[in-house]
Parts: sequence; structure tokens; C-alpha cells
Amino acid sequence: MEPLTELGFYTLAGHSDSPRDLVNEVRLAEQLGLGSVFVSERFNLKDAPTLCGAAGAVSDTIGIASAATNHNTRHPLVTATFATTMHRLTGGRFALGLGRGFPSLFAGMGLEPITSAQIRDTAGILRRLWKGETILGHDGPAGRYPYLHQDAEFDEDIPILMVAMGAKTLELAGECMDAVVLHTFFGDEALTNSVACVRRGAERAGRDPSSIRVWSVLATIGDHIDEAARLKKTVGRLASYLRGYGDVLVAANGWDPGVLAKFRADPFVQDFRGAFDAKASTSDLEYLSTLLPAEWMAAAATGTPEECSAAILRQFDLGADSVILHGATPSELAPILPAYRAARPATRAAMPANPGRHRS
Repeated sequence: MEPLTELGFYTLAGHSDSPRDLVNEVRLAEQLGLGSVFVSERFNLKDAPTLCGAAGAVSDTIGIASAATNHNTRHPLVTATFATTMHRLTGGRFALGLGRGFPSLFAGMGLEPITSAQIRDTAGILRRLWKGETILGHDGPAGRYPYLHQDAEFDEDIPILMVAMGAKTLELAGECMDAVVLHTFFGDEALTNSVACVRRGAERAGRDPSSIRVWSVLATIGDHIDEAARLKKTVGRLASYLRGYGDVLVAANGWDPGVLAKFRADPFVQDFRGAFDAKASTSDLEYLSTLLPAEWMAAAATGTPEECSAAILRQFDLGADSVILHGATPSELAPILPAYRAARPATRAAMPANPGRHRS
């Protein structure tokens, strides 16, 4: 079976309390031909290095990426070692994914917010270490480090990708990253504009704009999933995003900020404790659906396998190089993939297995 290297999925979708589920998910994903597995990080049961290592140990061909970890939560030498270990463990299938994270969370942890200058500096440090350099007396945005070194014989080529939403971060990714992962619930215009931002950033840095791989992130919830689960994966997830960082998502889509303000002001929303997609009941989610415009929910692949396949293919028409089928396990994607294979254009060239690399 030909691998669909242009498609990926997030393991442990949503809020999982069983990290070992990753093992069977990755094995099944590889059997189904999914091209990449993405590993998100949460400070409970989702430690990115542990999960990435497990994914690498139980797979042979699938690409693996952290998407994302934050550079400020680990010393750069620790992060560099995470990446080189994964690179050698997987035979070059690993991409290190970084993100900006949330300033409010960092404030609670006693960490400074992440800046563009820090990201740029961190990427430079990592790439130098992977090429066997010794870094002495570094004093830059990423921090002060008297001595950084891994191995003088290293000559590792490890892609770095960036999870990004806002225009400035997308342009930064085009400037200094190998790949970009966008966000769920991006409408057509948001996706097109985001791709343009990445390409613009690359052009300004004198890079080939087509060399940066752009992954769209498409909520994929077919009708074969029961209704309660569909509500959790659509209404629940979008509502959780809107409460957490809705301003950025609304701005990216050009949605009405007044609707967001009304949503946040709703007494039920204000009093609810926990993430909606983890804690809300079906009746809770049905109520939340009345607060969200249909347009906001439409940026997803829903319906029959054929309808989901058409929505996936449209992401490429809008400029994406690859698509993460978000919010679904490999078993939930299994009915959709044959329909996608049947509709997939014969002219679509395979992408590299490593999710941080572009065929160009």
C-alpha cells in the first residue's frame, strides 16, 4: 500500500489519560498508510520526548514530529539531545516542532513569554550543535550559555517546524523554519492568507518560498462517528480554543469579534471549569452549539467518507502542501482513507516521510 505521505494525524487526540494508546495508534496508522504522526505536549501525561520515543520504537516508516514543545521549558542542550536521539532512533524520520505557547501559562511557571528573537536564536543554536560545533560564551535572546557542545563528529540534518497562527509568527517560520503547522478551524481565506505569510517570510529572508512545507490542520469528523463524539470533537474543541486564545483564531479567520465577546460573556461559559472537549456533557455541548455561528463550525471535514475526502483535497487547492487530519484516531480515519485514495489525483507527488521536509 502506497504511503500517503501528505497526510498526518495527532496521536492521543484530545485529552487522553492513557499515553500507551499511542502504541496501537501509531502501528495502525502505519498499516493504513498515514504519512506522519504529530505529538502535542501537555504538562500532565503528554511529555513530548517520551511519546516521540515510543512512536519511533514501534514504527518503521511513519514520520514523527513534536507539534509542539516550547523551547523555554528545557535547556537548549537537552532539546538538542532530544532531537539527535530521535533522529538516530528513527533513521531520519523526526522533525522537531516548536511553538510559542501561552504567556499566561509561562507566567504561572515563572518563565518569560517566548519572543520571535528567542525562536530565531534557539533555532540557530540547535542547528550549530547538530553540526558538531562548540558554542562558547553565547549571549543572545535565547539566553546566556558559557559552553554548549554535543559531539564534534555530528553532521545531523534535522528539520525544525513551527506551529503558528498569527501573521508575524507565520512570516518568522518562513524566514527560519523548514515546515509550518497551522491551526484547526482555519477557513479557506485564513488558510490561503497563512500560506502567503509563510511564503512572504521566506522571500524576505532570501529563501525559496516553495521549500517550506505547510501543513494545514483539518478537523476530520465523519458521520460514522457517533453524534456525541462528533459534538465533542467539533463544538467542544472549538469552544475550548475560543475561550483560551479565541482572539487570535477569530482574527485569522476574519470572524466577528463581537460574537466571541458574547460567547465569552455567557454565564455558562464563564462558570464552566475545565476544557469543554474533555468535561462538557452532550447537553452542555448542544447548548454551546447555539452560541457558535455555523460558519465557524464549517471549517472541518464532515459527512460521508467521500465528503471528508473532498474537504481534504480542497486544502491542497488552497495552498497547503500536506494535511493533518485532526481530532480523529487512526481507527476513526480508516473509513475515510479509501475514499481519499480513490479521489487522490495521480499527479500528486509523494512528499518525504519526514514531516519537516519538502520534496523541493
